[in-house]
This record gives sequence, C-alpha cells and structure tokens, in this order.
Amino acid sequence: MRFPVVLFDLDGTVIDSGAIILASMRHAAREVLGVEVPDEQLMAAVGGPGLEAQMQALSPDRADELVTVYRAHNEPLHDELICCAGMDEVLVQLKDEGRRLGIVTAKRRQTVELAFARIPIEHLFETVVGGDETKKHKPDPEPLLLALERLGAAPDDAVYVGDAPFDVKAAKAAGLYSVGVSWGGIHGRERLEAEEPDALVDTTEELLGVL
Repeated sequence: MRFPVVLFDLDGTVIDSGAIILASMRHAAREVLGVEVPDEQLMAAVGGPGLEAQMQALSPDRADELVTVYRAHNEPLHDELICCAGMDEVLVQLKDEGRRLGIVTAKRRQTVELAFARIPIEHLFETVVGGDETKKHKPDPEPLLLALERLGAAPDDAVYVGDAPFDVKAAKAAGLYSVGVSWGGIHGRERLEAEEPDALVDTTEELLGVL
C-alpha cells in the first residue's frame, strides 16, 4: 500500500465541529469583550496554534477569560457532534486494509475525549496527540513527529489529512505527504490551495483514491 500510516486532524476533518467552534467563539467574544467579531477573524487560526493563542489574538489582556468562557460554552455542545459525512466508513475501511491510524489535533486531550464519548471511533486509532502534549503546535511539525515516534514510523510511510492550512504546513515540515480536505467548513478551499498540498480533495471517495 502507498501509505501504511494515515494521520488525521480531528476538527473539520473527522468530526463535523466547525459550527460548535464558531458558536463558542462568537459567545466568548460577546460575553467577555462585548463585541461582534467577524466570523472569518474568529476562525482564522482554528486548528493551528491552539485555543490560548487564538484568544491572545482577540484580546491579549483578557485571553484567559476568553478561554474559560469558550470552554464552558463549547464542551456541552460536544453532545451534538457527528462525524463528517462518510468519514466513519473511511476510517473502518482503512483499518480493515491494515493501515495504522492516528489523530494529531490542536484540541487538548480532555476535549478530544468528549468527542470520542459522543462518536465511538477512538478504538480505530493507535495514537492520539492532543494540543496539550507538545510545546510547539501546528504548523510546527512537532505534533506530527511525536505521533510518528509513538508509532515507530517514518515520515515517508505516512500521510497527514487535514482541513486547515496549518495541517498542510505541518505535514510538509515533517516530511509527510499532505492531503487537504475541503469539507470542514472552518477554512475556505482557497486557503488550502494557497499552501499547495500534495492532494486536495472534496469528498471521502476522492480521499480514498489518494491514500
């Protein structure tokens, strides 16, 4: 097989969480700052440097409060989560083919567990790297390299699938084949195109075709 190891981003790639992320970003901006921030600005850094850095960009002086209010609003919404269309079948098929699967996400591990409690797919992954497990974050390659280290795998054997420009950059920096997916609803397709991923797909059928 072309790629024995397939690593995935979580939000907007495997789980359809864009709407709840946006709702909680809007809520935090209104409650803490009393302002309506454009959606594009709220979502620009999602999937990259982590929630704390995103809130620092909104208001350096009130970042901690923004994080607290965001999490209080966001975590209960995980009860509504579903997989991105067709992704649960894709994961099962890849696993049945003998691939080794992993998750590398900006979410902290505690929040990942909330998603897995709602969507029972954790057993399909051999490793999960949360955003609180590395000092550096995507687009830095450190989280991807940690996943490979845990799997005892080489970059040449692996692909990273994600919906954010940070995912493509991290994959390239780590020496992995990069696949961008356009269905996340968090970042526009043009942002992915600008990073020139090795492949850019719009459907799960196309994704299987490049793996």
